[in-house]
Amino acid sequence: MEKVEVYAIPRVKLGSQGLEVSKLGFGCMGLSGFYNSPVDDEAGLAVIKRAFESGITFFDTSDVYGPRTNEILVGKALKQLPREKVQLATKFGVVGFDLTKQTQQINGRPEYVRACCEASLERLGVEYIDLYYQHRIDQTVPIEETMGELKKLVEEGKVKYIGLSEASPDTIRRAHALGIGIVSYSPLGRGFFAGKGLTEELPQNSFLQSHPRFSGGNLEKNKPLYMRLENLAMKHQCTPAQLALAWVLHQGDDVVPIPGTTKIRNLDSNIGSLKVKLTEEDVKEICDAVREEDVRSREMERVKLGSQGLEVSKLGFGCMGLTGVYNAPALKQLPREKVQLATKFGVVMPGGRWSNTQYYINGKPEYARACCEASLERLGVDYIDLYYQHRIDPTMGELKKLVEEGKVKYIGLSEASPDTIRRAHAVHPISALQMEWSLWTRDIESEIVPLCRELGIGIVPYSPLGRGFFGGKGVVEAIPQDTFLQSHPRFSGGNLEKNRPLYVRMENLALKHQCTPAQLALAWIKNLDNNIGSLKVKLTEEDVKEIRDAVREEEVVGLRTANESSTW
Repeated sequence: MEKVEVYAIPRVKLGSQGLEVSKLGFGCMGLSGFYNSPVDDEAGLAVIKRAFESGITFFDTSDVYGPRTNEILVGKALKQLPREKVQLATKFGVVGFDLTKQTQQINGRPEYVRACCEASLERLGVEYIDLYYQHRIDQTVPIEETMGELKKLVEEGKVKYIGLSEASPDTIRRAHALGIGIVSYSPLGRGFFAGKGLTEELPQNSFLQSHPRFSGGNLEKNKPLYMRLENLAMKHQCTPAQLALAWVLHQGDDVVPIPGTTKIRNLDSNIGSLKVKLTEEDVKEICDAVREEDVRSREMERVKLGSQGLEVSKLGFGCMGLTGVYNAPALKQLPREKVQLATKFGVVMPGGRWSNTQYYINGKPEYARACCEASLERLGVDYIDLYYQHRIDPTMGELKKLVEEGKVKYIGLSEASPDTIRRAHAVHPISALQMEWSLWTRDIESEIVPLCRELGIGIVPYSPLGRGFFGGKGVVEAIPQDTFLQSHPRFSGGNLEKNRPLYVRMENLALKHQCTPAQLALAWIKNLDNNIGSLKVKLTEEDVKEIRDAVREEEVVGLRTANESSTW
């Protein structure tokens, strides 16, 4: 083997619990396939050995890679290395991963945690695991139960440190505050910044063939990002891959990337990224060259909302919860012409808070205009795509004028009766009707839904997860003390416990469809006409009926709202 050029890889503290690792780690997953064909043991062992000889001591694997064969390969490599100088990370929690469908099941139950740890120790041929991750969070098991079993494994000496994988942005911010280290996997963007699919072909058996950023024409649309980085790399006298890695390395001392590769030359190149020194201006220049909003990923289906010409994404996003009803101005960071913005007027809260149930409806023409002008100013836009009357009062004439003035493009109603819908539609075409519609709120199906389809009015279901119930609110996670759900009829006075069997039935059906209960609830709504992940859940007519039968409306305990004036 050729002589290894040593770059003196720095040592860093990963978090504040005492774990020390090399600043650059090595992700072993690719040695067992996934991105390409698995390499044989000889080649895999050679790459791991070369990484260690170069100063990398932090190696990452998982029981699901292979599956299981990756841990066995890493275990063979460890027999050739001084165990006390290696920081070994592996994971548990992903069950039944299907590469072709890109679906998986998650299990965080205590007994499963222990069984996985024992099996990993045996496959790896070690007495302890340095860093044991929960690969994905099981939303059906309280995190305290999973962590409790992990804590026992630490106390028994089988695990030294505990980690989590795939955390939300909020969790990442809190992780920094709590002194938790960040391990970035796929720091080369699944190989994109090393030229995957651009300077070299994608292997036919690679999961990248179906990855949203590499398929459906998106790879070609993403190519300019690579070219921009390529130009910057010339300035820094390195490769695009090295510059991409250097950018991650410069995100902080608590950030440790774990790029993987099957080729020794790529390994050496990755290690060479440690020589690339970046200033704050350089980091900003790279960020500006590869802006997150320019990355083309999943192509969301577009649909016509109503018959007036409004086109929107098949899945929308309700922003209410971001301001605390359940728990930096965004439009300035987005291309306005690509956003369909909906807002509302008509509900007056004397106390200024949503928790105050003493509100009234105002639909007077002068109030409608004043609200529109104020919303335009707060939103910082010239026009509103879809303007709803939040609750109904005779107001359509003034809304029609706002459309004629270009301040509003389309008009919508929210929580309207069939009679109001007909009368409003006669004054000016209604584009969309926003109504509460979920598995446990289906009273609009008999009359309002057929009427909307007759008149060509699009339907926008709000609270499609039943105020979060089918996302586990109050079932697998506690209800926050300051939320209005504390007094909601279906979540209070013993009703939540009576409604719990509905969630359990959905949970069982979700296992069948290899998705979460929330994704299945959303897929049910979608098929009547995680969130984005729900778009991948395909249901037959029989499936839709089975879900409907599992959550029968007459079994739901509690009114859908505490205040009848908030409904039609």
